[in-house]
Amino acid sequence: MANSLDVPFLLLLLALINGFLRCASTNPVVSTPLGNLRGTTINTRKGATISAFLGVRYAEAPVGNLRFQPPVPAKPFKDIYVATKNSPQCPQSYYNTTSEDCLFLNVYTRLNNNNNEKKPVMVFFHPGGFYGGTSSSDSFGPQYLMDQDIVLVVPNYRLQTLGFLATGTKEAPGNYGLKDQVQVLRWIQQNVASFSGDPNDVTISGYSAGGFSVTLHMVSPMSKGLFHKAIAMSGAAFGPVPIGTNLERLAKRQGELVNCPIENLVDCLKTKSSDELSKNLAGFDEFLHDPLWRWTWVIEPDFGQERFLVEHPIKSVVNKRVHDVPLMIGVTKDEFGGQSFNIVNNKTALKEFDDDYKKIWPIVFGYERDSQLSSNISDGLRKYYFPDNKIDESKRQGIADLYADSIIGFGSNRGAKLLAQHLTNKVYYYRFNFKHRYSFFYLPGSNDTIPYGVSHHDELLYLYYIAPLTPMFTEEPESKIVDIMTTLWTNFVKTGNPSTKSYNWPEYNLKDQHYLDISLNLRTLSSMFENRYKVWEKLLPLSHYLN
Repeated sequence: MANSLDVPFLLLLLALINGFLRCASTNPVVSTPLGNLRGTTINTRKGATISAFLGVRYAEAPVGNLRFQPPVPAKPFKDIYVATKNSPQCPQSYYNTTSEDCLFLNVYTRLNNNNNEKKPVMVFFHPGGFYGGTSSSDSFGPQYLMDQDIVLVVPNYRLQTLGFLATGTKEAPGNYGLKDQVQVLRWIQQNVASFSGDPNDVTISGYSAGGFSVTLHMVSPMSKGLFHKAIAMSGAAFGPVPIGTNLERLAKRQGELVNCPIENLVDCLKTKSSDELSKNLAGFDEFLHDPLWRWTWVIEPDFGQERFLVEHPIKSVVNKRVHDVPLMIGVTKDEFGGQSFNIVNNKTALKEFDDDYKKIWPIVFGYERDSQLSSNISDGLRKYYFPDNKIDESKRQGIADLYADSIIGFGSNRGAKLLAQHLTNKVYYYRFNFKHRYSFFYLPGSNDTIPYGVSHHDELLYLYYIAPLTPMFTEEPESKIVDIMTTLWTNFVKTGNPSTKSYNWPEYNLKDQHYLDISLNLRTLSSMFENRYKVWEKLLPLSHYLN
């Protein structure tokens, strides 16, 4: 039995233990193969406390001789790694404070005491057209999804010229931002078990540029075996965007903007600061603020390097060179239709859009330029979307549909059809159709009070807490959509089937062409925008990609 002199010591010891436990719960620590990390905590929408590890390095800084090179895996560290703050954004025009040392990720989890219990992992590749975006918890907060028991990983990846310069030469073969994403998946295989995640149950997901990324990973030899399910939201690499072996036009333009001669372009660009190479997005405008797609993926010539993309994705799928995993794929009802106001509200631009359509439309709608095929596509689109051949302010909806179909819709629809035909796993197709108070695009002149429709990015408002745009949704009807979306998405992440107890989401096939219309009331519909997409299928037949 302890004597009286031992009591203060025991009380002090108990206080120290309690303090340590409180500290541990506030600042969780995990031990990974690379070293120990200390994180922080976040409360979810429904009040659960989760562990958050912010700004975790997954690759070395891509600077100096590592610029325009594949990512170098992060090195082990000796001191405890403090992972409590968001990392800098990768260089881009959208943020004032960026850093070329930006290859970091965020991990959100509920740590298990039992290391044998592993949770399914969901990776989210952010949107931004490959020229903007961030992994920040302020922009893509985990408070909604993490009411479900998964591990969520959100990375940065290189953007713009720093991520996608492609000259068709050994010095700059391209796809660095996509190779960053591969390194994220490799980091997950090696480290996610330390965060209670299952490296054998990884779902890749992404929106817009991130959705294109997901479908590219499905055909990339570098990504084989690194994921087990896929969610491509409002973006798929099966549409009209030309895929070549270089981005010569963009490379030349970047050189012009920073006074680098084409003869010594890559070496000269290496001498420029990241700000010089990224704070000039407007310099790439060709018609108003178009094209929407600028820096893109390329088929890499073989210089002995590990190649991310070796052929056109359509060719890969048709020839069964595709990673056979369950897939969710979908669009919003109106996608980029709001861009139509930029044209109809500008008389000069509208006249040019009409008079010089064979030059302007390939720029705006992202298809092949300066060829007989390009001319045929322009004529075919004009005949269908503007049947009376008149284009004025009254034809805004036709322009809106063209934006929606060309930039996102047709590629996603063709992707659903191709993959449903050539995968043994199931494909689930959806259209997000919930319109209420909040949106990424409001009617011009409404002072951001009247949503235009169901626009590109809008479903992200109900999967992630996007603090700069909305309050946290705790009341209906938004809270109900959050519940619907997070349940569907995480059911798929956990099982490969998004269906809920109350709703069976049918798989997509070429016969029925069923898709889920997502609003307050879930509905199964068939043949999404069938007539519109058939026009694109006729103008850009599969045979064009298979020669």
